[in-house]
Order: sequence, then C-alpha cells, then structure tokens
Amino acid sequence: MSVKIRLKRVGAKKRPYYRIVVMDSRTARDGRAIDEVGYYHPIEAEDKQVVLKEEKIRDWFAKGARPTDTVKRLLNKKGITLK
Repeated sequence: MSVKIRLKRVGAKKRPYYRIVVMDSRTARDGRAIDEVGYYHPIEAEDKQVVLKEEKIRDWFAKGARPTDTVKRLLNKKGITLK
C-alpha cells in the first residue's frame, strides 16, 4: 500500500480551503483520510496560509509516506525537508 501526504479540498465554491492529510494513494481526492497533519488556506494572509503538525509529518515520513509535489512545496516553505 502506497501512502501519500496530499491535499484534500474542503472549501466552498470559489473559496478554496485544503487539509493536508495522509491517505492511501488509490483513494479519491476528497475520500477518507488516515490522518490530518495540517491545513492550507491560500486566501489568507501569507503568514497564516499554512499550518502544519510537524511531529506527525516526521512520523509519517519515517513510516514511508511520500508527499505530492504541491505538499512538498508547502513543506519546503515551512522548512520541513525529507530525510
């Protein structure tokens, strides 16, 4: 089973809001998540756009989860890198 850290859209029409979640790679975009590790709100001010639970993310990296390209960009923005 391949586990990904990716975005899950929960916002209203024209008001995007995303949760950063850990999911099976075969699950639909808005399907059931294994764990929630943060959120991304692109409409907010720059300093409030991304909130991450760093300890959970590092734990999932240790278990073999891989981020999508978009999530990798958000993690790099906050200074979290893959080991």
